[in-house]
Amino acid sequence: MSARNREERLLWPEGAPYAAGETPEDKPAIIPYLLEGPDRPVVIVAPGGGYGMRADHEGEPVALWLNGLGISAFVLRYRVAPYKHPAPMTDALRAVRTVRAGAAEFGVDPGRVGLLGFSAGGHLTASAGTQWEGALTDAEDPIDRFSDRPDLIVLCYPVITFRDPHTHAGSRQNLLGASPSRELVERMSAELRVTAETPPAFLWHTSDDAAVPVENSLLFAAALRENGVLFDLHVYSSGAHGIGLAEDHPFASGWTSAAAAWLKAQGF
Repeated sequence: MSARNREERLLWPEGAPYAAGETPEDKPAIIPYLLEGPDRPVVIVAPGGGYGMRADHEGEPVALWLNGLGISAFVLRYRVAPYKHPAPMTDALRAVRTVRAGAAEFGVDPGRVGLLGFSAGGHLTASAGTQWEGALTDAEDPIDRFSDRPDLIVLCYPVITFRDPHTHAGSRQNLLGASPSRELVERMSAELRVTAETPPAFLWHTSDDAAVPVENSLLFAAALRENGVLFDLHVYSSGAHGIGLAEDHPFASGWTSAAAAWLKAQGF
């Protein structure tokens, strides 16, 4: 790959909404991992980290794995604490629009743009998949005239609900604050936001996940089922939280081949 493919693209070159400073952490961006050739499918990767950091092993290695499937990728540098809602979701949806707006430059198909997230990045992905706006045809910013709806979502041991008893308290506090209102908790519980327009989803979790209970994926899958949205759900019997590609885990390592088959079936 050329050096061009590692140059980050700021999502708002003139300054992001809600930005509180001038450091890289105040400037959300996408880092490209682009394959040669036109009209590639593309997936934007959102690493986990409890909305307090972004885990490196859930970024570049995943983008390179996607490249191995013939899929171009971007790793999303979204804002984390002290930033709170709505900054991270604003970043994710802007990333989808930015990739579509630059499809010809990036060599990707604007009709095949997916989002993939781990843990809190899974919550971000599920939120984007359930709270997108669509194309803002009259927007002053030309990028906002492109749709922010992902064509599919991949959720890896995701945080889904912010309601007790199955939430991940650290992610909720980092994103919503120490004492969020019930209304805000419910608004940001992704299982409550699913509609028939939610994109198809692939989910995987481990049944003994001690950090983010498997009920998170089960709740989201049930909501997808109730709304007639196609999904794949894979629950593995064991495997610690945060294992990324899970290459060394005898059970959960199967998620990558299952996801690869599902992505291919979706036209990716």
